[in-house]
Amino acid sequence: MKITAQRMTATAFAPFGDVLDCAGEPDTVINAGLCDRYHDRAILDFGDGRAGISLFEAKPRSFPYTCDLLERHPDGSQAFIPMHMHPFLVIVAPDNKGVPDNPIAFLTNVGQGINFHRNTWHGVLTPLYEHGLFAVIDRIGAGANLEEHHLDTPFQVVAG
Repeated sequence: MKITAQRMTATAFAPFGDVLDCAGEPDTVINAGLCDRYHDRAILDFGDGRAGISLFEAKPRSFPYTCDLLERHPDGSQAFIPMHMHPFLVIVAPDNKGVPDNPIAFLTNVGQGINFHRNTWHGVLTPLYEHGLFAVIDRIGAGANLEEHHLDTPFQVVAG
């Protein structure tokens, strides 16, 4: 199976999470008028844990990209904020009786991050350029907040 990566939009991504960007008008202007604040852009959910900020440095991938693993986090949301100005690939899939089904691929726009809602099936972190450094905000707490699903039949993602 091949799927085509589509441009990331807040509307298309809404069933899976939040797009983190500076779209629209700022909510507030701060710092003596020198900084626009785009307020409360994600629904963070950490259940019985706490928020933690980690840094992930992922190796770059390229198109066509073969996806053979999807994962989800049953106990909390997970946000990825790129620390670079390059798009990255985001793969998500709705749940079908405990397994991922009908994957969808998005290519972020420059300057966008994403927040996966709790329990959303998604691909691994997939930068497309050399520098794959991301700030990650997710749940820190007891228990394994990771479920992996190895695909019997991998699929390819091609650029849109």
